[in-house]
Amino acid sequence: MSVIGLPLSPPMLRRCLPALASLALLLGATPARAIEKVVLQLPLLDFGFTVKLSELENPESLWQGTSDLAELNRATNGVVGRRLREIFDTPLPVETRLVINQAAGTPLLQQILLLVSALGQVEGLPPDLSGNDLTEVLNRASSTGDLSLYTFLRAIPGESVTVDLPRALAALQRMALQQKQARAVIQGQPPVSIDPALSAPGGRPVRRSVVRLATPHRPQPLAVVLVEPERDANGQVVVISHGLWDSPESFEGWANHLASHGYRVALPNHPGSDADQQRAMLSGQTPPPGAEELRLRPLDVSAVIDDLKADRVVVVGHSWGATTALQLAGTQPSSARLLERCADLQDPQRNLSWVLQCSFLTSADRAGLVDSRVVGVLAVSPPMRLLFDYGAAQSMQARALVVTGSRDWVVPPDPEALDIPQTAFSYGHQIVVADGGDHFNLRASAEGQGGPLRGLVLAWTQAVFAAGEAARPSLNAPPLLAPAGWGNTEIPLVAVPVPAAAGPGSRS
Repeated sequence: MSVIGLPLSPPMLRRCLPALASLALLLGATPARAIEKVVLQLPLLDFGFTVKLSELENPESLWQGTSDLAELNRATNGVVGRRLREIFDTPLPVETRLVINQAAGTPLLQQILLLVSALGQVEGLPPDLSGNDLTEVLNRASSTGDLSLYTFLRAIPGESVTVDLPRALAALQRMALQQKQARAVIQGQPPVSIDPALSAPGGRPVRRSVVRLATPHRPQPLAVVLVEPERDANGQVVVISHGLWDSPESFEGWANHLASHGYRVALPNHPGSDADQQRAMLSGQTPPPGAEELRLRPLDVSAVIDDLKADRVVVVGHSWGATTALQLAGTQPSSARLLERCADLQDPQRNLSWVLQCSFLTSADRAGLVDSRVVGVLAVSPPMRLLFDYGAAQSMQARALVVTGSRDWVVPPDPEALDIPQTAFSYGHQIVVADGGDHFNLRASAEGQGGPLRGLVLAWTQAVFAAGEAARPSLNAPPLLAPAGWGNTEIPLVAVPVPAAAGPGSRS
């Protein structure tokens, strides 16, 4: 097996397993042969300390004993014990089973395993254990509490595990650091207020239909969900692009909300990376999404705009769909940073979204597909740190609003959203942090009320169309998004303030 040119052997797979504590939910079922022995490898020592896993559940008696590890803990004034508690008891993300389920048996799962393989090594695993076996174990999970490294190790099969404590701690600290800027924004800015005129449904009834659109770049017609007001349409068009292995249905809440306020909304189903493609891939009928999809997705959106005969359009996207929106806005993908950073698995800014971005290495330089009819984009959780070079904001022809979740570990706020050149603000682009938002809870299916971003999606769309040609980015352009009214009670929204130093002399 290999992933983007990187080999993944069965020993590598077994070495990766304990690191999946950062990618699984609490496992309620205990396997027949659960790990009991833990070897703790500390820095500057050429040997490890062996303890029983059960001793780590309530380690006070361990530290009061006479073992070598207890003596070391006393010699360091309890530093060893505090580090162990931090590593084994720190709660890890709770939404991660969605990622595991989506990645089951695929190269994406293998890349995830590579990404988090630094924590340790499991001995005594079944020799034929595969990614699918691991997924079956993970799917027996019961979410009765926070996941920790301790609860994960208690659930996986094996005889013993060796945990590299410094590297495990570094992995946890890196995850925390990738959300540090978002927490600072939340603590430094009040949540935006809520205006019922933006958050409440409009007065127009809505109708839904599905059309099939023949395109020159796809062998089969493109399925497009249309959500439109039954009366009093305002003649303005919004296109919503879904993320990897997702579907238009996950965003029909946004579409219904916009249509009830007069907008015509189109949601293309990207066939090379949608939910149907995932199902076919898992059954062995088709390979994973190819690098060429980076170019094909913007072509899907442009084909929809052609069919709707629209001359000014707002594009909204989530995850990979947000990257698609930014491409259409004029950001130019490039292989430069992909070549520079994809091979370094210890890069301090590395995150799960780099798995997807690094898969675009062969297509990035051919994926600049700006559409001049796109005048504004709303990009929710876009993977973009490696794909777009600094200076991209200056070349954009559409205004961008980026939304990032403070608890998104799939596409973390730092570096993917908040570590951007200050010149982006100088050209009128804006950023919003969703307090408590993760990679999945900002979406809005048709059954809901439009989700936590409904007021923001409407406010941004209204602002872009109201600005006319002034919606285009320009140096020292004033922000389009109003400072109030588009908030939410479930997930508070906070606007990132424009840096005082933003201007043409900033980093580009």
